[in-house]
Amino acid sequence: MFKSFIGFLLLFSVYSEQSFAADKWLTKFAEDIQQKAQKKNLPGYTFAYIEKGKPASVVVYGKESNSGKAKAIDVDTVFRLASVSKTFTSMLMAKYVAQNQLDWQVPVAQLVPEFSKANSKSGELLLQHVIGQSSGYTPNAYDNLIEANYAVERVLTMLADLEPLCRPGECYTYQNTLFAVVDSYFTQHHSSYSQALTQTLIQPLNMPHASIGKTALLSSEKWAKPHVAISRNRWRLTTVRNDYYRYSPAAGVNASMRDMVIWMRALLGETPQIVPPELIAQVTTPLTKSKKETYRRQWREFLSDAHYGLGWRIYDFAGHTLNYHGGWVQGYRADIAFSPEFGVGYVMLMNAESNLINEFTPDFWARCFKHLEQASLVAGSLKTAP
Repeated sequence: MFKSFIGFLLLFSVYSEQSFAADKWLTKFAEDIQQKAQKKNLPGYTFAYIEKGKPASVVVYGKESNSGKAKAIDVDTVFRLASVSKTFTSMLMAKYVAQNQLDWQVPVAQLVPEFSKANSKSGELLLQHVIGQSSGYTPNAYDNLIEANYAVERVLTMLADLEPLCRPGECYTYQNTLFAVVDSYFTQHHSSYSQALTQTLIQPLNMPHASIGKTALLSSEKWAKPHVAISRNRWRLTTVRNDYYRYSPAAGVNASMRDMVIWMRALLGETPQIVPPELIAQVTTPLTKSKKETYRRQWREFLSDAHYGLGWRIYDFAGHTLNYHGGWVQGYRADIAFSPEFGVGYVMLMNAESNLINEFTPDFWARCFKHLEQASLVAGSLKTAP
């Protein structure tokens, strides 16, 4: 499954017995970001480049924590995924819809009692609006209450009383609190989000370390500890917060890079019996325009259009469709993205709350698309040569 690792000493270290000559562009990218990470004293990260049907290239750097006795990060080190969890939740919901256990058009009021009187003037709020981030409520409504550990039921009740900015489905309004309705649905059916996700995706895909919740993270044999910045190049080890774990469908999944390579392979179509191609297409179909995304500082030179689908951002990145999502909770950052056009994907996980990831991911895709375009031109010229 894994082609190689690039060690944190800037040298290639072969994880498996198979040696290989890595693409120069990928090697250069790995070297460049490591230099930036070292300059900022970043505790650790790992990233992977996955091509459909080929061994994955995985890079590891740093340690589980900045303490002197900490273990080095490896492919089995577990990280928090934060909002990258939404890519799992959307596929879980898509599978339940495909199995006629749910409907994208089911009113949220049927899933959560707190919403029985909500939106009477602005239109009915549906499951699709929740997963598709088009509820109409003020963006990130009551995230401050999540972080203040207010009871989930109280937050949902307060949210239901808000006056929406637009009718559901008409504008992009990113939320975390609303994803609690997914947990509520499973609780009403004598299950849980954790149980449903494990039985529907994690176990069938044989993801060995993936889990849901704080207890599961802390029980992992190897897990990356969270770090927050105390200066431009100094980091402090901090505790794992419980707040967003209480909204697991939004930000409660944990995974190692081994797990994420498996997940990416599924998204690239390698396990259609578990993650069908029609469902991948469904959740990555643009639904709501998110123009503000095109102004992101490190991304804006590459983005000409941006939408949100169902648990995925869909970008026009230098003329290519890029399905993307990021994650950010205290002490962790994560990014996932794939190109359906070229059948390639990328994952980055960090155990530090660092904005470097905002530089690394668009830089990766700029280099990757340039490489793939050149490779396509070469392949085309070879086919047309007499």
